[in-house]
Amino acid sequence: PFVKIEDGQISSFPMKGTIDAGTENAEELILSDSKELAEHNTIVDLIRNDLSLVSENVKVEKFRYLERIHTNNKDLWQVSSKITGNLPENYASKIGDILFSMLPAGSISGAPKKKTVEIIHEAEKYDRDFYAGIFGVFDGHNLDSCVLIRFIENQNGKLVYKSGGGITFMSKAETEYEEMLKKVYVPVG
Repeated sequence: PFVKIEDGQISSFPMKGTIDAGTENAEELILSDSKELAEHNTIVDLIRNDLSLVSENVKVEKFRYLERIHTNNKDLWQVSSKITGNLPENYASKIGDILFSMLPAGSISGAPKKKTVEIIHEAEKYDRDFYAGIFGVFDGHNLDSCVLIRFIENQNGKLVYKSGGGITFMSKAETEYEEMLKKVYVPVG
């Protein structure tokens, strides 16, 4: 998810750290990986800051918990956190402003957000269109949204599947590539 809004509370669930659930001691390995911890800390701080732009009493409710993701290829463990804040009473009339103030999604851009977005634009040299954007359902009171990190796009009559992953100064190219290959499969169930 990108953000969820329920009864005036906004929640975000930054995800950083993925491992094949079939790996021996997978849970222990992912939770003790210093690179993954550093990335997760950075993104939790970024998302906490983003939520503080639109809400009050922002807090990290749950830090670094494991979620099992089922794909059509294998199961993965993913490390997530839950961050919440209280929106102002008139939030429903400002839903667009709330969302736009937090874009691009910090879990995709990284930190510092402004600089990393500049680097991404320089490196990619093309418009991502919908890929890595957000999608959501808003019923006038509650919102459920997600980041389009696995996305099929129609480009001139051809379907192109887009998926990716993040890198940091601590990244090892081979490890990041292997993680991307694991995450390319669509979650099911």
